[in-house]
Amino acid sequence: MASDNQANFELITVSDSVALANSAAERIMTRIAANRGRVAICLTGGSSPRQLYQLLATDACRSRIPWDRVHWFIGDERFVPANDPLNNMGAARRIFLDRYAPAGNIHPIPTDTADPQQAASRYERELQLFYGANALDSARPLFDVVLMGVGPDGHTASLFPGYPAMEETKRWVVGVPEAHVEPFVPRVTLTLPALNSCREMLFEASGSDKRAILTRVLAGENLPANRARSSGETVWLVDAAALPENFRGR
Repeated sequence: MASDNQANFELITVSDSVALANSAAERIMTRIAANRGRVAICLTGGSSPRQLYQLLATDACRSRIPWDRVHWFIGDERFVPANDPLNNMGAARRIFLDRYAPAGNIHPIPTDTADPQQAASRYERELQLFYGANALDSARPLFDVVLMGVGPDGHTASLFPGYPAMEETKRWVVGVPEAHVEPFVPRVTLTLPALNSCREMLFEASGSDKRAILTRVLAGENLPANRARSSGETVWLVDAAALPENFRGR
């Protein structure tokens, strides 16, 4: 990927979506094992992480997770009720969290507020209380792992190209009044300072429909997915179907 800072970037190619989910799960397990204290995982929405979430619910994975000390957050949320099928954290809860994680370790973005900005303020406060400070310290990441996906326009989380949220430097969470892609509902999203405050940022890209946007991302185009970059390691897991033609055989 074209960038001034290549040191902490890695592109890993796998055969298919099953291998991708397995690789992602192993990376998460490694990060959890490396932290003997309280662990913070920031999940992502959309379709890309579903296989990973199903894998985390299997005996092989869940037996390796110290559920009592792992906390689960979400990078962005659609401003719909918690039980709405479009709710990102709702999907993760149905697939694995509600079965295994203590209720107090699940941190959804509240959508029962008057508007997305109020929800953003509440979630920002929750993150700051968890972190123990109102300002992020580059030497002490907020998250152990941040899971990410990439949309057809290059958005990640609910950070859309050209939107004001992309330029936010102080707020940890903001409301997004209108989405750039379907579903066209308001969103709440973590900002780049919060998302980038992690030991590992793990992107998942699977399927031929991701190939066009990955071509642009890997060429270094100024897109939200390229500006999301961990203060630690940034890893892109890409399956063969999503890998652009000019990267095959490398």
